Amino acid sequence: MKTRLLLLLSLFGTVSVLAQNTLDIVVKDSISAEPLIGVTALLKPIDKGAISNETGKIYIDDIPDGTFELQLSYLGYTSVNRNLTFPLDEAVLGGTIFLTPHTEEMEEITLVSTRSSRTIADIPTRVEVIAGEELSEKGNMKPGDIRMLLNESTGIRTQQTSATSYNSSIRIQGLDGKYTQLLRDGFPLYSGFASGLSLMQIAPLDLKQVEVIKGSSSTLYGGGAIAGLVNLISKSPEDVPELSFMVNGTSALGLDLSGFYSQKFKTLGTTVFASYNLGTPYDPADIGLTAIPEFDRFTLNPKLYWYLNDQTELLIGLNAIWEDRLGGNMDHVKGKTVQDPYFESNETERFSTQLGFKHAFDAQNRLELKNSFSFYDRTIQIPDFTFSGYQRSSFSEINFSNASEGGLEWVLGANLWTEYFNDVRNDQDGALDQSYEIFGLFAQNVWPINDILSLETGFRADFHSDYGAMALPRISILYEPNEALTFRLGGGMGYKTPTVFTEDAERLQFRNVLPIDVDETDLEHSIGGNFDINYKWIPFPGVTMSVNTLLFYTKINDPMMLTPNGNGFYLFEQSNGYVDTKGTEINLKVKYGDLKLFTGYTHANVKQHEDGMKSDFPLVAKHRLNNVLMYEKEENFWIGLEAYYYSPQELSSGTTSESYWVLGLMSEKKLGENFSIFLNFENFLDTRQSRFGAIYSGDLSNPQFLDIYAPVDGFVANGGFKLRL
Repeated sequence: MKTRLLLLLSLFGTVSVLAQNTLDIVVKDSISAEPLIGVTALLKPIDKGAISNETGKIYIDDIPDGTFELQLSYLGYTSVNRNLTFPLDEAVLGGTIFLTPHTEEMEEITLVSTRSSRTIADIPTRVEVIAGEELSEKGNMKPGDIRMLLNESTGIRTQQTSATSYNSSIRIQGLDGKYTQLLRDGFPLYSGFASGLSLMQIAPLDLKQVEVIKGSSSTLYGGGAIAGLVNLISKSPEDVPELSFMVNGTSALGLDLSGFYSQKFKTLGTTVFASYNLGTPYDPADIGLTAIPEFDRFTLNPKLYWYLNDQTELLIGLNAIWEDRLGGNMDHVKGKTVQDPYFESNETERFSTQLGFKHAFDAQNRLELKNSFSFYDRTIQIPDFTFSGYQRSSFSEINFSNASEGGLEWVLGANLWTEYFNDVRNDQDGALDQSYEIFGLFAQNVWPINDILSLETGFRADFHSDYGAMALPRISILYEPNEALTFRLGGGMGYKTPTVFTEDAERLQFRNVLPIDVDETDLEHSIGGNFDINYKWIPFPGVTMSVNTLLFYTKINDPMMLTPNGNGFYLFEQSNGYVDTKGTEINLKVKYGDLKLFTGYTHANVKQHEDGMKSDFPLVAKHRLNNVLMYEKEENFWIGLEAYYYSPQELSSGTTSESYWVLGLMSEKKLGENFSIFLNFENFLDTRQSRFGAIYSGDLSNPQFLDIYAPVDGFVANGGFKLRL
């Protein structure tokens, strides 16, 4: 009896084994035919799956007989769905399946700042891009300017320089805002006297993408990019016309109205951006001073594109901004009669021209010319003092690029900067006039040594009218052993022309600031580098993850410091020392179905070294956390929760600030193809520096402001709608 039972069980086991099947395939890129690592394969409805290995192989066993749907998915590629019947006819399936790259994602990350025709994936220089949905989501929160757009990026902080007028600058990796170069389509329009208000006067609606290069980038566009550069890339005419509008209102009684028009004809194209931004004086702390000032701003940016033929394009553009901004005593700003009120008034006019010419001789050779003129007038007025001046600057460039069929690419060029500032205040004693010219020659080369290794080099020789010649080399290496893992190593040298237009001088409204003695100063020189590791994988079916780790170091020799001279004035001096920053940036992205999680951590250790002494650089949060959890349903509704942490900061008084969190909630709902509404709750925990202590000392008529290290406006809700015709 036992023998018969064992024989019967053996027969059932044999049938069971014979009824099981296997799937053994290789997944490759349809263009390069390279194996894809980390492709998720899932058989539905039995929910059996696997992930491709380093050779692109996918192996699934124990598959029962029947017909099942095979789903292949990979980040950046179009998903593949096939019905397979087991037992499988190998002749029908074949051993290899090809996935097609998602072309729309590739178009969004084509770079401009490096002057190369390469995409972000295959350029040795580390470039971060804010584009597409991310640009739209961040633009919703502050449609009137780009502070929020940049402040929520790892390693970047917008530093407020005025407690009552909201003036701000960009800090990258903890370094002072004067070391960041801000560009618009490769044109340096926001430097010098214009830098203190630039972030407040750029609206994001007409931006296609924002490119950020961290670390010394002076080789690319000249001096000033010691900490890095931010290039704002405008939308250009497309085959499909665009007419879009945005209306936004805030709980602080702010109003933003923006419109953008774009159309491409046979030989002509045009874009027109116009906006009106209104600010109402706002004092959430009820201390009698404006946290948000009163302002009116008009912006008009028309551009004309002339397509002479398929190889030649001419661009003519204008950027015009008019703004009146008044902060200070709340009653005075509201028009009430106040005895000895404190106020800070900024009146600005900006006109910038853009001229661009591109000609492709053939598929390999291209010529480009650029020119811009910037006319900027600004008057700052506080009680008993007025600082006024006009800035005239220009930028011209010619470059020639050659890209061989083997991938070797050269860019050769020259550019000329001119800068002129005239201090027109009534008292000309100690006027802050400044003018200089810089002529530069540069060469860039990208050499794809083989399929996994690329080398990018650059060299610039600049000739400064006040400080002589400097040589600026840089180098970047890209090593990509497989589709999942990328290494980048880069570094270079930079410089900064000494200038009175710094964060410290802005805080004083340039009162009692003495001019720089060119004969007694030298350029600020820098050297720095970074090492970047990027890894992406799919740990579970349906879950995609990527992690990026950046190690950075920058050293600035002979930094210019603004110090009191003991007689009530402030003097720019170069101490016998240096400033350096070193640290780490870590970015983690996780996507599961309709959920996306972004987590960023920044450790920035910025030190001042002077006469053998070392101290912390003020207003730097050594530890920062950026967290965003987003839920998006079928591309017509999304809601996100964000949380940002700032560790204690060293203040110029020698004390240490409080640590704090800032939380926000953002949402958008599409109603049809062309209309959407959005609602955001920024800083809904109402984190304010006034909750930690006073923001000024003295009395209300003559406040002495302390360092601004936390938000002063607290909780502000905003909402509105977007319409695209």
